[in-house]
Amino acid sequence: MTTISINTGRREEFVDITARVQEAVQASGCRHGVCHVICPHTTAGVTVNENADPDVVHDILLSLGEIVKELRGFRHSEGNSTAHVKSTLVGTHVCLPIVEGRVALGTWQGIYLCEFDGPRRRQVRIVCVSAGKEA
Repeated sequence: MTTISINTGRREEFVDITARVQEAVQASGCRHGVCHVICPHTTAGVTVNENADPDVVHDILLSLGEIVKELRGFRHSEGNSTAHVKSTLVGTHVCLPIVEGRVALGTWQGIYLCEFDGPRRRQVRIVCVSAGKEA
């Protein structure tokens, strides 16, 4: 397992961690298998989406803001209930194939840490599991 640290700079943002995940996969020596990317936080998540056009990230954050609104009935005393809900919606784990020593992403895809309660220092855990005997 590899753990990477990310310093986020805003209340909400997506941080492209694709290169760091690829580095961890290469360092693991796994040639074929699966890569688990796990965010061990309750107010952040991980996702895979387009990394060619930054407007996509803007639009996702805008949409999540429209879906998850501050409500007077929230009981959580820390004032970050929307961050918990957004993390639940996005998820805290992705599982990706490893092919020939690299995460097999689509042409426009990137891996993102999704910050919903920043700025903070976040961690992401990367676990590579080999498919067995390498071809």
